[in-house]
Amino acid sequence: MSEAHTLEDVKQQVRRYVLVFVALLALTIVTVTISYFHLSVVPAIIVALFVASIKGTLVASYFMHLISERKLVFFVLILTGVFFLALMTLPVLHHADRGVV
Repeated sequence: MSEAHTLEDVKQQVRRYVLVFVALLALTIVTVTISYFHLSVVPAIIVALFVASIKGTLVASYFMHLISERKLVFFVLILTGVFFLALMTLPVLHHADRGVV
């Protein structure tokens, strides 16, 4: 089955991709700018992960077309995020248990 796309539909899609690209470019500039603030390690990691999460969400949602997928794909994505957070938390808990800062 082939869907017929009008010129206006294509322009709208291109406009959306350009906006996502501009947002990714702006977030990259924010990342580089933040690196000049010379934050200590923990705040720097938190800010970097926050910006990277936004950029990753934009890429996965629009360029990988997950924004229009079914619920099962979102469930797998959320489950992956939960496991990622668990694996990122384990070293922190290990260091906190040993008393290392």
